[in-house]
Amino acid sequence: MITPTLARESALWAKGCRYVAGLDEVGRGPLAGPVVAAAVVLPQNAKIIAGLRDSKQMTARQRDRVAAVIRDTAAAWAVGAASPREIDRLNILGATALAMRRALSLLSQAPDHVLVDGNPFPELRCEHEAIVKGDATCLSIAAASVLAKQARDRLMILLASRFPAFGWEQNMGYGTAEHLAAIEANGLTPHHRRSFGPVSQLRLFS
Repeated sequence: MITPTLARESALWAKGCRYVAGLDEVGRGPLAGPVVAAAVVLPQNAKIIAGLRDSKQMTARQRDRVAAVIRDTAAAWAVGAASPREIDRLNILGATALAMRRALSLLSQAPDHVLVDGNPFPELRCEHEAIVKGDATCLSIAAASVLAKQARDRLMILLASRFPAFGWEQNMGYGTAEHLAAIEANGLTPHHRRSFGPVSQLRLFS
């Protein structure tokens, strides 16, 4: 299993970049709920955080434990989101960029350099460095992925208590057979992404 390291952050610190932010998002694919991003600035004396890896490879309990360590040890961290309505208005890429910009803007310390998971993201409107599989290889991005995943999952579990028919506490808003059947049977909630194909198609035939 790949373990994230501080190699990229250390190289940037050595070049004089004091505040290096890792940035990641979760929730591009679901049919319901927001897209959520997190930004994490680790201190220059940071150590490898035991158990931290790509959030998708961790259980909820593991994420909760590691998230507490991240919040306690980070020089700065923040979470931002874009709503389903914003997703429908901007499209998912635009809304993802909005959530990321919100996370960066909420940091208590503006970063000197931003490391983002995946491909370059021009919609961010700031200089950044994209790292393919960064959530698996770069510690600050992995930390951001854990905080974003924990925040979004907690919100979906809260929303599930208000809309119990859709099983969001289990599917987190993704398009499972159960979720699609619940949309057909119960209609849409304010938290559904109406511009997403499976949702719009079910609306046409419901």
